[in-house]
Amino acid sequence: MENIALSQSTHKTSIFVPVVGLSLFALASGYLMSLIPLSLTFFELNASLAPLLASIFYFGLLLGAPCIASIVTRIGHSKAFILFLNILLCSVVAMILVPQSWMWLLSRFIAGFAVAGVFVVVESWLLMADTQKQRAKRLGLYMTALYGGTAIGQLAIDYLGTTGHLPYLVIMGLLAAASLPALLVKRGQPQASEQHSISLSALKTLSKSAILGCLVSGFLLGPIYGLLPIYVSQDMGLDQQTGLFMALIIMGGMLVQPLVSYLSPRVLKNGLMAIFCLLGTAAIFLLTQHSIVSLSIGFILLGACAFALYPIAISLACDNLPSNQMVSAAQMMLLSYSVGSVIGPLVAISFEQMEHGLLLYLGASFMLTSIYLGGKLLVNTRPRLSAP
Repeated sequence: MENIALSQSTHKTSIFVPVVGLSLFALASGYLMSLIPLSLTFFELNASLAPLLASIFYFGLLLGAPCIASIVTRIGHSKAFILFLNILLCSVVAMILVPQSWMWLLSRFIAGFAVAGVFVVVESWLLMADTQKQRAKRLGLYMTALYGGTAIGQLAIDYLGTTGHLPYLVIMGLLAAASLPALLVKRGQPQASEQHSISLSALKTLSKSAILGCLVSGFLLGPIYGLLPIYVSQDMGLDQQTGLFMALIIMGGMLVQPLVSYLSPRVLKNGLMAIFCLLGTAAIFLLTQHSIVSLSIGFILLGACAFALYPIAISLACDNLPSNQMVSAAQMMLLSYSVGSVIGPLVAISFEQMEHGLLLYLGASFMLTSIYLGGKLLVNTRPRLSAP
Protein backbone atom coordinates (compact mmCIF):
# COMPACT_ATOMS: atom_id res chain seq x y z
CA MET A 1 0.00 0.00 0.00
CA GLU A 2 1.36 3.41 -0.89
CA ASN A 3 2.29 6.05 1.62
CA ILE A 4 3.23 9.70 1.62
CA ALA A 5 6.63 10.52 3.02
CA LEU A 6 6.12 13.90 4.58
CA SER A 7 9.19 16.05 4.40
CA GLN A 8 10.10 18.48 7.12
CA SER A 9 9.27 21.96 5.96
CA THR A 10 10.99 25.10 7.12
CA HIS A 11 8.00 25.99 9.23
CA LYS A 12 5.78 23.98 11.50
CA THR A 13 2.71 22.41 10.00
CA SER A 14 -0.39 24.25 11.15
CA ILE A 15 -3.37 22.25 12.36
CA PHE A 16 -5.76 25.22 11.98
CA VAL A 17 -6.74 24.46 8.37
CA PRO A 18 -7.53 20.73 8.74
CA VAL A 19 -9.32 21.14 12.08
CA VAL A 20 -11.55 24.05 11.00
CA GLY A 21 -12.26 22.48 7.61
CA LEU A 22 -12.99 19.14 9.25
CA SER A 23 -15.38 20.75 11.76
CA LEU A 24 -17.49 22.30 8.97
CA PHE A 25 -17.35 19.05 7.02
CA ALA A 26 -18.52 17.18 10.14
CA LEU A 27 -21.50 19.53 10.56
CA ALA A 28 -22.62 18.74 7.02
CA SER A 29 -21.77 15.03 7.21
CA GLY A 30 -23.53 14.52 10.56
CA TYR A 31 -26.73 16.07 9.27
CA LEU A 32 -26.50 14.25 5.93
CA MET A 33 -25.96 10.79 7.45
CA SER A 34 -29.21 10.90 9.41
CA LEU A 35 -31.08 12.98 6.84
CA ILE A 36 -30.70 10.48 3.98
CA PRO A 37 -32.67 7.54 5.50
CA LEU A 38 -35.29 9.89 6.96
CA SER A 39 -35.88 11.83 3.72
CA LEU A 40 -36.44 8.81 1.47
CA THR A 41 -40.23 9.08 1.69
CA PHE A 42 -40.18 12.77 0.68
CA PHE A 43 -38.35 11.87 -2.53
CA GLU A 44 -40.74 8.92 -3.05
CA LEU A 45 -37.99 6.35 -2.58
CA ASN A 46 -38.48 3.00 -0.84
CA ALA A 47 -37.41 2.91 2.81
CA SER A 48 -35.72 -0.46 2.16
CA LEU A 49 -33.08 1.53 0.26
CA ALA A 50 -31.61 2.81 3.56
CA PRO A 51 -29.28 -0.13 4.40
CA LEU A 52 -28.11 -0.32 0.77
CA LEU A 53 -27.26 3.38 0.80
CA ALA A 54 -25.28 2.91 4.00
CA SER A 55 -23.38 -0.10 2.68
CA ILE A 56 -22.57 1.36 -0.74
CA PHE A 57 -21.27 4.54 0.93
CA TYR A 58 -18.82 2.47 2.96
CA PHE A 59 -18.01 0.39 -0.12
CA GLY A 60 -16.89 3.63 -1.77
CA LEU A 61 -14.90 4.38 1.37
CA LEU A 62 -13.36 0.91 1.12
CA LEU A 63 -12.29 1.30 -2.51
CA GLY A 64 -11.18 4.90 -2.03
CA ALA A 65 -8.88 4.33 0.94
CA PRO A 66 -5.99 2.71 -1.01
CA CYS A 67 -6.12 5.32 -3.80
CA ILE A 68 -5.78 8.53 -1.82
CA ALA A 69 -2.02 8.63 -1.17
CA SER A 70 -1.00 9.03 -4.81
CA ILE A 71 -3.53 11.85 -5.30
CA VAL A 72 -2.27 13.73 -2.25
CA THR A 73 1.34 13.28 -3.38
CA ARG A 74 0.62 14.78 -6.79
CA ILE A 75 -1.41 17.82 -5.79
CA GLY A 76 -0.66 18.31 -2.09
CA HIS A 77 -2.77 18.16 1.05
CA SER A 78 -4.56 21.48 0.63
CA LYS A 79 -5.67 20.98 -2.97
CA ALA A 80 -6.60 17.37 -2.27
CA PHE A 81 -8.76 18.47 0.66
CA ILE A 82 -10.59 20.97 -1.55
CA LEU A 83 -10.96 18.40 -4.34
CA PHE A 84 -12.56 15.75 -2.13
CA LEU A 85 -14.92 18.23 -0.48
CA ASN A 86 -16.13 19.40 -3.89
CA ILE A 87 -16.65 15.82 -5.09
CA LEU A 88 -18.81 15.24 -2.02
CA LEU A 89 -20.70 18.48 -2.72
CA CYS A 90 -21.40 17.39 -6.31
CA SER A 91 -22.74 14.03 -5.08
CA VAL A 92 -25.31 15.87 -2.92
CA VAL A 93 -26.33 18.06 -5.88
CA ALA A 94 -26.85 14.94 -8.02
CA MET A 95 -29.17 13.42 -5.40
CA ILE A 96 -31.42 16.49 -5.45
CA LEU A 97 -31.47 16.84 -9.23
CA VAL A 98 -32.15 13.15 -9.93
CA PRO A 99 -34.14 11.61 -7.02
CA GLN A 100 -33.94 8.07 -8.37
CA SER A 101 -32.68 4.97 -6.58
CA TRP A 102 -29.82 4.33 -9.01
CA MET A 103 -28.61 7.93 -8.77
CA TRP A 104 -28.70 7.94 -4.98
CA LEU A 105 -26.75 4.68 -4.85
CA LEU A 106 -24.18 6.03 -7.32
CA SER A 107 -23.93 9.34 -5.46
CA ARG A 108 -23.40 7.66 -2.11
CA PHE A 109 -20.69 5.44 -3.61
CA ILE A 110 -18.88 8.52 -4.95
CA ALA A 111 -19.44 10.26 -1.61
CA GLY A 112 -17.75 7.34 0.17
CA PHE A 113 -14.68 7.72 -2.04
CA ALA A 114 -14.59 11.46 -1.34
CA VAL A 115 -14.98 11.03 2.42
CA ALA A 116 -12.11 8.51 2.41
CA GLY A 117 -10.01 11.27 0.84
CA VAL A 118 -11.03 13.79 3.48
CA PHE A 119 -10.16 11.38 6.31
CA VAL A 120 -6.76 10.34 4.93
CA VAL A 121 -5.75 13.93 4.11
CA VAL A 122 -6.66 15.21 7.57
CA GLU A 123 -5.21 12.22 9.43
CA SER A 124 -1.90 12.39 7.55
CA TRP A 125 -1.77 16.15 8.16
CA LEU A 126 -2.27 15.76 11.91
CA LEU A 127 -0.07 12.68 12.36
CA MET A 128 3.02 14.77 11.58
CA ALA A 129 4.16 14.75 15.21
CA ASP A 130 7.35 13.52 16.83
CA THR A 131 6.04 11.63 19.87
CA GLN A 132 3.21 9.28 20.76
CA LYS A 133 1.77 11.86 23.16
CA GLN A 134 1.66 14.52 20.45
CA ARG A 135 0.01 12.12 18.05
CA ALA A 136 -2.51 11.10 20.69
CA LYS A 137 -3.34 14.75 21.40
CA ARG A 138 -3.73 15.55 17.71
CA LEU A 139 -5.86 12.45 17.12
CA GLY A 140 -7.97 13.49 20.12
CA LEU A 141 -8.41 16.96 18.62
CA TYR A 142 -9.24 15.38 15.26
CA MET A 143 -11.88 13.10 16.78
CA THR A 144 -13.31 15.89 18.95
CA ALA A 145 -13.71 18.18 15.94
CA LEU A 146 -15.19 15.36 13.87
CA TYR A 147 -17.65 14.11 16.47
CA GLY A 148 -18.47 17.54 17.89
CA GLY A 149 -19.41 18.82 14.45
CA THR A 150 -21.33 15.62 13.71
CA ALA A 151 -23.28 15.91 16.99
CA ILE A 152 -24.32 19.50 16.27
CA GLY A 153 -25.22 18.46 12.72
CA GLN A 154 -27.58 15.82 14.12
CA LEU A 155 -29.53 18.53 15.96
CA ALA A 156 -30.42 20.10 12.62
CA ILE A 157 -32.87 17.22 12.11
CA ASP A 158 -35.16 18.76 14.74
CA TYR A 159 -34.67 22.39 13.68
CA LEU A 160 -34.49 22.14 9.88
CA GLY A 161 -36.47 18.92 9.43
CA THR A 162 -36.04 16.09 6.97
CA THR A 163 -38.40 17.14 4.18
CA GLY A 164 -37.98 19.54 1.31
CA HIS A 165 -34.80 20.74 -0.35
CA LEU A 166 -33.72 23.21 2.35
CA PRO A 167 -31.82 20.61 4.43
CA TYR A 168 -29.76 19.58 1.41
CA LEU A 169 -29.08 23.22 0.48
CA VAL A 170 -27.77 23.86 4.00
CA ILE A 171 -25.48 20.82 3.71
CA MET A 172 -24.16 22.08 0.38
CA GLY A 173 -23.41 25.48 1.92
CA LEU A 174 -21.49 23.89 4.81
CA LEU A 175 -19.41 21.76 2.43
CA ALA A 176 -18.57 24.82 0.36
CA ALA A 177 -17.55 26.71 3.52
CA ALA A 178 -15.32 23.80 4.61
CA SER A 179 -13.08 24.49 1.60
CA LEU A 180 -12.46 28.13 2.57
CA PRO A 181 -9.71 27.59 5.21
CA ALA A 182 -7.63 25.57 2.73
CA LEU A 183 -8.24 28.21 0.03
CA LEU A 184 -7.40 31.22 2.20
CA VAL A 185 -4.58 29.94 4.44
CA LYS A 186 -1.43 28.96 2.57
CA ARG A 187 1.12 28.79 5.38
CA GLY A 188 1.77 25.78 7.56
CA GLN A 189 0.81 23.11 5.04
CA PRO A 190 2.73 19.81 4.91
CA GLN A 191 4.88 19.13 1.89
CA ALA A 192 4.67 15.76 0.15
CA SER A 193 7.80 14.17 -1.28
CA GLU A 194 8.59 10.66 -2.47
CA GLN A 195 6.24 7.78 -1.77
CA HIS A 196 7.04 4.79 0.39
CA SER A 197 5.09 1.64 0.94
CA ILE A 198 4.75 -0.79 3.79
CA SER A 199 6.19 -4.11 2.69
CA LEU A 200 4.17 -7.30 2.98
CA SER A 201 6.37 -8.43 5.86
CA ALA A 202 5.75 -5.11 7.63
CA LEU A 203 2.01 -5.45 7.06
CA LYS A 204 2.13 -8.77 8.90
CA THR A 205 3.65 -7.03 11.91
CA LEU A 206 0.78 -4.55 12.22
CA SER A 207 -1.15 -5.21 15.40
CA LYS A 208 -3.97 -7.67 14.78
CA SER A 209 -5.86 -6.06 17.65
CA ALA A 210 -5.55 -2.68 15.91
CA ILE A 211 -7.00 -4.10 12.70
CA LEU A 212 -9.78 -5.80 14.68
CA GLY A 213 -10.53 -2.55 16.54
CA CYS A 214 -11.03 -0.67 13.27
CA LEU A 215 -13.04 -3.54 11.79
CA VAL A 216 -15.41 -3.66 14.79
CA SER A 217 -15.65 0.14 14.75
CA GLY A 218 -17.04 -0.23 11.24
CA PHE A 219 -19.37 -3.06 12.33
CA LEU A 220 -20.82 -0.65 14.90
CA LEU A 221 -20.78 2.75 13.21
CA GLY A 222 -22.13 1.60 9.84
CA PRO A 223 -25.49 0.50 11.35
CA ILE A 224 -25.47 3.38 13.88
CA TYR A 225 -25.27 5.94 11.08
CA GLY A 226 -27.36 4.09 8.50
CA LEU A 227 -30.04 2.24 10.49
CA LEU A 228 -30.31 3.64 14.00
CA PRO A 229 -32.17 6.86 13.02
CA ILE A 230 -34.98 4.76 11.52
CA TYR A 231 -34.93 2.38 14.51
CA VAL A 232 -35.24 5.26 16.99
CA SER A 233 -37.95 6.93 14.94
CA GLN A 234 -40.11 3.91 14.13
CA ASP A 235 -39.31 0.94 16.37
CA MET A 236 -38.74 2.96 19.53
CA GLY A 237 -41.54 5.41 18.67
CA LEU A 238 -39.37 8.47 19.36
CA ASP A 239 -39.86 10.33 16.12
CA GLN A 240 -39.72 13.78 17.71
CA GLN A 241 -36.53 12.99 19.63
CA THR A 242 -34.58 11.21 16.86
CA GLY A 243 -32.24 14.12 16.20
CA LEU A 244 -31.63 14.67 19.91
CA PHE A 245 -30.78 11.03 20.63
CA MET A 246 -28.52 10.77 17.57
CA ALA A 247 -26.79 13.93 18.76
CA LEU A 248 -26.30 12.35 22.19
CA ILE A 249 -24.54 9.40 20.54
CA ILE A 250 -22.12 11.68 18.72
CA MET A 251 -21.73 13.86 21.81
CA GLY A 252 -20.69 10.79 23.77
CA GLY A 253 -18.09 10.07 21.09
CA MET A 254 -16.78 13.62 21.35
CA LEU A 255 -16.67 13.74 25.15
CA VAL A 256 -14.69 10.49 25.44
CA GLN A 257 -11.86 11.69 23.17
CA PRO A 258 -9.89 13.61 25.87
CA LEU A 259 -10.03 10.48 28.04
CA VAL A 260 -8.83 8.34 25.14
CA SER A 261 -5.99 10.80 24.44
CA TYR A 262 -4.92 10.67 28.08
CA LEU A 263 -5.15 6.90 28.57
CA SER A 264 -3.91 5.73 25.17
CA PRO A 265 -0.16 6.36 25.76
CA ARG A 266 -0.37 5.22 29.40
CA VAL A 267 -2.23 1.89 29.47
CA LEU A 268 -2.39 -1.27 27.37
CA LYS A 269 -4.49 -0.40 24.35
CA ASN A 270 -5.86 -3.96 24.00
CA GLY A 271 -7.27 -3.73 27.51
CA LEU A 272 -8.60 -0.24 26.90
CA MET A 273 -10.56 -1.40 23.83
CA ALA A 274 -11.86 -4.44 25.77
CA ILE A 275 -13.13 -2.17 28.57
CA PHE A 276 -14.93 0.14 26.15
CA CYS A 277 -16.55 -2.87 24.45
CA LEU A 278 -17.74 -4.15 27.84
CA LEU A 279 -19.19 -0.72 28.66
CA GLY A 280 -20.82 -0.71 25.23
CA THR A 281 -22.67 -3.90 26.14
CA ALA A 282 -23.98 -2.15 29.26
CA ALA A 283 -25.11 0.77 27.09
CA ILE A 284 -27.20 -1.58 24.93
CA PHE A 285 -28.95 -2.88 28.05
CA LEU A 286 -29.85 0.69 29.07
CA LEU A 287 -31.39 1.29 25.64
CA THR A 288 -33.91 -1.51 26.24
CA GLN A 289 -35.37 0.45 29.18
CA HIS A 290 -38.20 2.96 28.80
CA SER A 291 -36.96 5.65 31.15
CA ILE A 292 -35.85 8.85 29.42
CA VAL A 293 -32.88 9.02 31.81
CA SER A 294 -31.79 5.45 30.98
CA LEU A 295 -32.17 6.13 27.27
CA SER A 296 -30.15 9.35 27.46
CA ILE A 297 -27.33 7.74 29.43
CA GLY A 298 -27.45 4.69 27.15
CA PHE A 299 -27.12 6.74 23.96
CA ILE A 300 -24.23 8.81 25.37
CA LEU A 301 -22.44 5.67 26.56
CA LEU A 302 -23.08 3.92 23.24
CA GLY A 303 -21.46 6.81 21.38
CA ALA A 304 -18.52 6.98 23.78
CA CYS A 305 -17.77 3.26 23.41
CA ALA A 306 -18.36 2.98 19.65
CA PHE A 307 -16.33 6.07 18.78
CA ALA A 308 -13.45 5.28 21.17
CA LEU A 309 -12.33 2.16 19.29
CA TYR A 310 -11.00 3.77 16.09
CA PRO A 311 -8.57 6.31 17.63
CA ILE A 312 -7.24 3.70 20.07
CA ALA A 313 -6.75 1.19 17.25
CA ILE A 314 -5.01 3.61 14.90
CA SER A 315 -2.74 4.76 17.73
CA LEU A 316 -1.90 1.11 18.47
CA ALA A 317 -1.09 0.49 14.80
CA CYS A 318 1.27 3.49 14.62
CA ASP A 319 3.14 2.86 17.88
CA ASN A 320 6.21 1.16 16.40
CA LEU A 321 6.19 2.51 12.86
CA PRO A 322 8.58 5.11 11.39
CA SER A 323 7.05 8.44 10.43
CA ASN A 324 7.37 7.73 6.71
CA GLN A 325 4.88 4.84 7.04
CA MET A 326 2.22 6.58 9.12
CA VAL A 327 -0.19 7.23 6.29
CA SER A 328 0.07 3.67 4.98
CA ALA A 329 -0.88 2.47 8.45
CA ALA A 330 -3.74 4.99 8.55
CA GLN A 331 -4.93 3.76 5.15
CA MET A 332 -4.78 0.15 6.33
CA MET A 333 -6.85 1.06 9.39
CA LEU A 334 -9.34 3.00 7.26
CA LEU A 335 -9.53 -0.01 4.93
CA SER A 336 -10.36 -2.28 7.89
CA TYR A 337 -12.95 0.21 9.14
CA SER A 338 -14.50 0.38 5.68
CA VAL A 339 -14.80 -3.41 5.39
CA GLY A 340 -16.66 -3.47 8.71
CA SER A 341 -18.87 -0.58 7.66
CA VAL A 342 -19.87 -2.33 4.43
CA ILE A 343 -20.66 -5.63 6.14
CA GLY A 344 -22.23 -4.20 9.32
CA PRO A 345 -25.52 -2.82 7.93
CA LEU A 346 -26.07 -5.94 5.82
CA VAL A 347 -25.56 -8.26 8.80
CA ALA A 348 -27.68 -6.03 11.06
CA ILE A 349 -30.65 -6.49 8.69
CA SER A 350 -30.72 -10.20 9.53
CA PHE A 351 -31.57 -9.26 13.14
CA GLU A 352 -34.51 -7.03 12.22
CA GLN A 353 -37.14 -9.77 12.68
CA MET A 354 -36.19 -10.13 16.34
CA GLU A 355 -37.37 -7.85 19.10
CA HIS A 356 -34.75 -5.12 19.64
CA GLY A 357 -32.97 -6.65 16.62
CA LEU A 358 -30.58 -3.78 15.92
CA LEU A 359 -29.71 -3.47 19.61
CA LEU A 360 -29.02 -7.21 19.79
CA TYR A 361 -26.64 -6.91 16.85
CA LEU A 362 -24.76 -4.00 18.44
CA GLY A 363 -24.63 -5.76 21.81
CA ALA A 364 -23.30 -8.97 20.27
CA SER A 365 -20.58 -7.04 18.42
CA PHE A 366 -19.48 -5.35 21.64
CA MET A 367 -19.59 -8.51 23.75
CA LEU A 368 -17.73 -10.82 21.34
CA THR A 369 -15.00 -8.22 20.79
CA SER A 370 -14.61 -7.69 24.53
CA ILE A 371 -14.30 -11.43 25.13
CA TYR A 372 -11.70 -11.83 22.36
CA LEU A 373 -9.55 -8.86 23.40
CA GLY A 374 -9.82 -9.73 27.07
CA GLY A 375 -8.83 -13.33 26.41
CA LYS A 376 -5.92 -12.27 24.21
CA LEU A 377 -4.73 -9.87 26.89
CA LEU A 378 -4.81 -12.59 29.53
CA VAL A 379 -2.85 -14.98 27.31
CA ASN A 380 -0.20 -12.37 26.47
CA THR A 381 0.28 -11.22 30.08
CA ARG A 382 0.20 -14.67 31.69
CA PRO A 383 3.63 -15.43 33.20
CA ARG A 384 5.42 -18.18 31.34
CA LEU A 385 6.83 -21.13 33.29
CA SER A 386 10.55 -21.46 32.84
CA ALA A 387 12.03 -24.89 32.27
CA PRO A 388 13.87 -26.32 35.30
